[in-house]
Amino acid sequence: MKESLKRIPIFYSLVHRVRHFVYRVRSMPRSLQHHYRCYRFSRMVKTSSPLRIVIGAAGVFGNGWIPSDIQYLNLLRSEHWSRFFSRNSIDALLAEHVWDILTTDEGLHAARQCFQYLKPGGYLRVAVPDGYHPDPAYIEWVKVGGGGPADDHKVLYNHKSLKRLFEEAGFRVELLEYFDEYGRFHYREWDEGSGKICRSKRFDQRNKDGRLNYTSVILDAHKISGSS
Repeated sequence: MKESLKRIPIFYSLVHRVRHFVYRVRSMPRSLQHHYRCYRFSRMVKTSSPLRIVIGAAGVFGNGWIPSDIQYLNLLRSEHWSRFFSRNSIDALLAEHVWDILTTDEGLHAARQCFQYLKPGGYLRVAVPDGYHPDPAYIEWVKVGGGGPADDHKVLYNHKSLKRLFEEAGFRVELLEYFDEYGRFHYREWDEGSGKICRSKRFDQRNKDGRLNYTSVILDAHKISGSS
């Protein structure tokens, strides 16, 4: 099949052009790469409806979602947000394991920033490591200064502290997945099309044989209609 496709001139020409384009982008000076990525992101924002943004996507995003990167959409920099969006213009935001690398004060500021740019009726889906997970090995992996691969964790939230932060920013909060302080797991059915969380009960491949080896606190923070 592969060899037969190569015999098709149009197909071969298209593959060559795509490879050449990718090479050219990667060969650009960093400043030009940055401008190109900003331009591409801006074009997607202007042409997408509904407008759904993945914060800190790291190349992982679902169909109908626009990935973003900290270099041009930093949660803490208001000039980044005002460059691409009008207030009350975003339908949905998704952030998986992002708030845990912010301090508590930064997390509150970031939540308020998101609140300003979401439409009334819009929502922000957030996931962070779960500070009430009953497995000590998990806690050692995700805690501040722990042994996990991410050495930039600044806060280890539980469902209470994360919910409280987003309520303080003005949101109505709906908890979707979490452990409570007694080690009991709570789960509310949620739609992956509304924002897939990979480190979750359903989608983390480390959860086998009925054991919840890796989960997150997951919530939807809703901007209720009439808010601005």
